[in-house]
Amino acid sequence: MLQLLHVSVLWFYLLLPSLLCDNLLCYFSPILEKEQTFELIVTECPPHELCFKADGRYGNHSALSARGCMAEKDCSQVHKIRLKGTVYIMSYACCDKPYCNSCLAATANLLSITVTLLTVAVMTGSL
Repeated sequence: MLQLLHVSVLWFYLLLPSLLCDNLLCYFSPILEKEQTFELIVTECPPHELCFKADGRYGNHSALSARGCMAEKDCSQVHKIRLKGTVYIMSYACCDKPYCNSCLAATANLLSITVTLLTVAVMTGSL
């Protein structure tokens, strides 16, 4: 039962801030080359902004990525940016759920942790 309580508290802690206000919690990362790693930072978007994921392309090659918050009117736009002398085409995709701009690995990790905690709770007879 204690493990179930821990899982419930974890989900409540993650979702409560977004339920109490209109601001989304999203992940942030600066514009990075795809090979670079960066630990995502949780950020609270200003009112009326959505989470976004950006993809920077050089020709047919996906070379850059970024995450953060942006105004809804700017979503789905495409911009040219110059980075280190190279021009990339950045496209932005927005979403309107807490943490929706996470990568699949982070979502899989959170799901894996939840399933593990529930499995331990069931096996120990706590549920």
